[in-house]
Amino acid sequence: MTPSSMRRRALKGALACAFASALAFPAIASDAVLRVSAIPDEAPTELQRKFAPLGKYLEAQTGMKIVFTPVSDYAAVVESLATRKIDLAWLGGFTFVQAKIRTNGTAIPIVQREEDAKFTSKFVTADPAIKSLADLKGKTFAFGAPSSTSGSLMPRFFLQQAGLNPEKDFKNVAFSGAHDATVAFVAAGKADAGVLNASVWDKLVEAKKVDTDKVHVFATTPPYFDYNWTVRGDLDPVVVKKLTDAFLKLDPKNPEHAEIMQLQRASKFIPTKKENYEGIEKAAHSAGLLK
Repeated sequence: MTPSSMRRRALKGALACAFASALAFPAIASDAVLRVSAIPDEAPTELQRKFAPLGKYLEAQTGMKIVFTPVSDYAAVVESLATRKIDLAWLGGFTFVQAKIRTNGTAIPIVQREEDAKFTSKFVTADPAIKSLADLKGKTFAFGAPSSTSGSLMPRFFLQQAGLNPEKDFKNVAFSGAHDATVAFVAAGKADAGVLNASVWDKLVEAKKVDTDKVHVFATTPPYFDYNWTVRGDLDPVVVKKLTDAFLKLDPKNPEHAEIMQLQRASKFIPTKKENYEGIEKAAHSAGLLK
């Protein structure tokens, strides 16, 4: 056998071994990492704390590494979903509408908490003279973040339905940036009143992080659809199904799921769809937040 034929045979053997190894140990797919983010409706440390056990659960259910990346504002989540920098996002109803528009309708809401089908916002104050929405005239007021469904859009919509225009009827309008920050604004006297989502208010009360003898609820909005988990439209359908099934399997009666559900403030997760958020889109147009 000539040296050249020996080299060819050796090369064929090496290629065969490499092919066999590839079959036995398939390469990790490029999408083996699932990138997750959330609207910053609470302090970054709180968002990380809430997501940690859920992230571990999703890793076990999907076989993928879960990487949670906090962002500075609501718009960053929408843009990251549209530019494929994240795969899964915790969005408010209005943020989902913005993501749907920004992604040309491709963003897909997969699940929501059962509570999100009948979500509400709480108007709070430390001023005993404020007992109704009508009493807000001439007062200073704090919304959450401008793109927040429950901290801005829907409360604004219901204020308008009550005949109040915040920019004209209030002495001053501020944006705290987050629900817990709104309560801090009101408690510190930076605003006469404010509005935040009912879930965060209940959590602050339960954790005794708000003095209810000082700050109290004086009005509650009608219910509306709010938060959901949304995936980018071109995410592998197999991954989408695994994620959806994982959320739907969560059960607060299961000791392994109890902490996750408590931190997510969920009784259970249910399927959702784009049509659930049409009312929010209409409210955004009515409020002049969408052209």
